[in-house]
Amino acid sequence: MGIGLSLELIVFLPLVAALIAGLGGRWIGELAAKAVTTGALFIAAALSWPIFLSYVAGGAEAQVVPVLDWIRSGDLVVDWALRVDSLTAVMLVVVTTVSSLVHLYSWGYMAEDKSQPRFFAYLSLFTFAMLMLVTADSLVQMFFGWEGVGLASYLLIGFWYYKPSANAAAMKAFVVNRVGDFGFSLGIFGTFLVFGTVSIPAILATVPSVAGSTIGFAGLRVDTMTLLCLLLFVGAMGKSAQLGLHTWLPDAMEGPTPVSALIHAATMVTAGVFMVCRLSPMFEASVTASHVVTYVGAATCFFAATVGCAQNDIKRVIAYSTCSQLGYMFFAAGVGAYGAAMFHLFTHAFFKALLFLGAGSVIHAMHHEQDMRFYGGLRKEIPVTFWVMVIGTLAITGVGVAGVGFAGYHSKDAILESAFAAGSVPGGVAFFLGGVAALLTSFYSWRLIFLTFFGDARWAASEHIQHALHGDHHDHPDEEHGDSSHSPAMPPAGTGGYHPHESPLTMLVPICLLAIGAVAAGFVFSHTFLDSKEFWNGSIAFDEHLAHAMHEVPLWVKYTATAAMLIGLAIAWNNYIRKPGLAAGFVAAVPGVYRFVANKWYFDELYDGIFVRPAMWLGGFFWKRGDEGTIDRFGPHGAAVAVGVGNRVTTRLQSGYLYSYALIMLLGLIGAATWALWWAR
Repeated sequence: MGIGLSLELIVFLPLVAALIAGLGGRWIGELAAKAVTTGALFIAAALSWPIFLSYVAGGAEAQVVPVLDWIRSGDLVVDWALRVDSLTAVMLVVVTTVSSLVHLYSWGYMAEDKSQPRFFAYLSLFTFAMLMLVTADSLVQMFFGWEGVGLASYLLIGFWYYKPSANAAAMKAFVVNRVGDFGFSLGIFGTFLVFGTVSIPAILATVPSVAGSTIGFAGLRVDTMTLLCLLLFVGAMGKSAQLGLHTWLPDAMEGPTPVSALIHAATMVTAGVFMVCRLSPMFEASVTASHVVTYVGAATCFFAATVGCAQNDIKRVIAYSTCSQLGYMFFAAGVGAYGAAMFHLFTHAFFKALLFLGAGSVIHAMHHEQDMRFYGGLRKEIPVTFWVMVIGTLAITGVGVAGVGFAGYHSKDAILESAFAAGSVPGGVAFFLGGVAALLTSFYSWRLIFLTFFGDARWAASEHIQHALHGDHHDHPDEEHGDSSHSPAMPPAGTGGYHPHESPLTMLVPICLLAIGAVAAGFVFSHTFLDSKEFWNGSIAFDEHLAHAMHEVPLWVKYTATAAMLIGLAIAWNNYIRKPGLAAGFVAAVPGVYRFVANKWYFDELYDGIFVRPAMWLGGFFWKRGDEGTIDRFGPHGAAVAVGVGNRVTTRLQSGYLYSYALIMLLGLIGAATWALWWAR
């Protein structure tokens, strides 16, 4: 099978499956809908791996597969074509592998849901949109996929539409992403204005001739490439939940756990990183834009790690972890280590999907309880889930020695070493904040493990467990126990007579396969991503000097991440295993700091005061004073009132007496005669 046909099948099989399951789900039934969508994704994954391995082996060239002529409008020419090169091949493997395993996992997790065909159709539609994004040969086609994943994520986050919290989270994700997408669209408009094309290869080939020029913007003359890159980066900030446009990410946990794994592990949130790497020659032409990317990524990395330390909802801990890891990827790209950024994207997909799906297995075992304070002692009850979660934690915290370790050990260390080797002020700031974030990552990751799987069982105090014991079953999973972010108090020990159960094979098989990736993806592909210019073959801006310099950094730099991991592990063990009461004591000692972090630095409250409330007031003003008070009053309502008044007047004239009608007729004749005489004169 040729690569062109393989690529078309990879991209369009999920779309066909989504249409079959979404439109024909009632006729073909749940089982057929699940089988069609899951089968299509496994075929896509099976076709993606040979393409990726052909680039790993070397010698494979970029190829473009034409699909159709799309847009012809003046100078704007957009052909719908599928581009595959090493960068695309990496994303194909990541997207199809994680998506296929999420589909399989959902067989068990969503088994009791009444709308399974719709759910699987949304999953496949989301995957199709993401594949359209990563195979785009033009910025317009990329924007098509970009908006497609935004729409599909809205549908998936709000899948349980009868939950007000799910509706609010879906709307929040949609609105916040529209802010970023507005910047992205402006960047595309500006790029077309400057380059005269939206073809990505043509744009990147022309970058050297545009570098150093200026353009008028908002009454000022600014550097052309800086302006374009910053506008494009605003889009990346929204889609990849960077600081300022991150507020939608934790709320997106309202969707089912498989959605969390798909959106936050390997697909939607990595779209921004992919876009920056795809357009890396543009960012390399602007030092200012690269510095902005570095600072934003480093700040996000640190911010999200601090918030993750104070969360008690197991999914929110992992969600903020995603936000933090995306910060690593961005500051790697900002210092010019695009290979390291993509390497961490690749490894992160495996261990983060593993952690999310593992968390879903815990939630499934605990009757949909998500508050870790009501867990404890689960390692003997659900041993398979326990061990795969430990593997995922070893991967995200970067455990390894002598150059061999879990996936995160290779990719995260490479990012920190690259930031230090860059030798710039932004690189130094990123290295420092990244090192602190690595310590915090280790702390909250091991805190999750210790609270969930160790210590005494604390299940008796959970409302969800009590519902399970009394036979009160929910129609849908993932219902929150309430606001679990603020109180550090631990519930009393006790099982309440409840016995957790291990997940079915349809859930265990995917997380075990992801565990293999979390173990092996790092050391197997480390050289390929970090050192092989032949592998990237022009698909990203590859800095050979930086790739070499990162291996020559001082020894203390190489061991920074390992030291941070050990310190974080020691703190978590001391606070939650050795002396479980220490955590509550620390919170009591610094309640202000804890509230600040637990409330996510008050970004939601800040945005509510600056944007939401004024917007609601303005909308209410225009509604009451403008729409109802002016337009309706003098428009439709006013006309209706005038007709009513006229009707009442004419009703009084209808007396029913013949002499009254004769008098009116006479008066009319007199008036007509008077008018005629006056006109004749």
